[in-house]
Amino acid sequence: MREKLTKDLILLADACQEPLYLVGGSVRDYLSGTLSPAPDWDIASPMCEDDFLAAAKRCGFEVRAVYPATGTVKCKDTTGAEYEFTRFRSDTYVRGMHVPAGTEFTKDIKKDAVRRDFCANAVYYDVKAGKFVDPLGGIGDIKTKTLRTVAPAKKVFGEDGLRLMRLARIAAETGFAPDEECLAGAKENCALIRDIVPERIFQELFRILHSDGKAGGKDGPYRGLALLRETGVLKEIAPELALGDGMDQRKDFHKYDVLEHSLRCVRYSAPDIRFAALLHDVGKPFCLLRDGNFHAHSEEGAWLASEMLTRWKAPKKLIEETGELVLLHMCDFDLKMRESKVRKELVKHYPLLEKLFALKQADFSACRDDFSPAPTVVKWKEILEKMKKEGAPLTLAELAVNGKDALEAHIPPKEVGNVLHLLLFDCALGMAKNERGVLLRRLANLSEKYKQ
Repeated sequence: MREKLTKDLILLADACQEPLYLVGGSVRDYLSGTLSPAPDWDIASPMCEDDFLAAAKRCGFEVRAVYPATGTVKCKDTTGAEYEFTRFRSDTYVRGMHVPAGTEFTKDIKKDAVRRDFCANAVYYDVKAGKFVDPLGGIGDIKTKTLRTVAPAKKVFGEDGLRLMRLARIAAETGFAPDEECLAGAKENCALIRDIVPERIFQELFRILHSDGKAGGKDGPYRGLALLRETGVLKEIAPELALGDGMDQRKDFHKYDVLEHSLRCVRYSAPDIRFAALLHDVGKPFCLLRDGNFHAHSEEGAWLASEMLTRWKAPKKLIEETGELVLLHMCDFDLKMRESKVRKELVKHYPLLEKLFALKQADFSACRDDFSPAPTVVKWKEILEKMKKEGAPLTLAELAVNGKDALEAHIPPKEVGNVLHLLLFDCALGMAKNERGVLLRRLANLSEKYKQ
């Protein structure tokens, strides 16, 4: 493993009076043959943080933050690689709370290992000696791709509710699977996720939904979500979504229940629409329980998805975009929409079209694992290409006139936006040509109407 390390880290280890160890994901991934080019470097040692700080500064490391209560130091070397150092310690918890209630520093590497979560994450690499230290048998777990807790699973998950999300995320990112005791412990303690702040839940869920870029492969997001379902954590963090578990759908369209369909939609979706794929049918359980049918599920699902993302403290842009995609995902599903209406929709939602097409395709594929082109997407893309060949503008930027032209034509300032959109839709529908002269005359005619 030494050849994977920066010269700065090796120099730092040589400068320390006590052993300096790599531990956690970087060691696990190296031993499983999946170490990324830019891993998270977690380092640990029995030395105190003050001794580590002195050695780090002598070796040219930049210190970013120091947390004496937990013996933690964040720093980076001259290459820009970042490290988090922690002094060997043993933690005590109040049941379910993520932050330790008490910390005791130790020289015992096994005590430090037992404060971690899974044995596969508790293998140490002595940088100076160039050898692995395995207090809990984690190397065997790495070989068998097993997630086994460092202590009885009930205790491990009972100490820190965030470990419930970490279990699903690590399984998604690595392809490892929990053993029976680990799974049982997570199920028994699933309600403790309620004690974790929404921001941390969102961070872990985001990583699960984008885990296909990690060693676990393309099925990582589905595997992580399925594990959240199996442990009961999904019901705690997304009860609106979990209501779809076991909820039947029309057999001529759907092979799976509402929740399984949603998970498969994630499975078949592009990374930039994962939240929309997960939540696109969240309105179905709501509508079925209220109305006895799914008819308004896209409209109800739009506000439900936005409310859930807001609860998780997601970025505003993601909240707005996901809500709009959920609202639109059923648009023209039965192919009965007139071409004129489709043209308006294409223009109205042009900035989101690629994501909307991707969501419609993933939704279609998730119904029956059918990877043929989604009929609605085929229809809309054909009309879009037709519009482009006609030279029809799809955005205001492509319109042959602009706001300045509208003002010079004496359109009232507060009406300029409405008028330009009217011209845009006229051109999209073929009612007017996107030529400057033609549109200037249209502006003059509209101006006369405002004078009346």
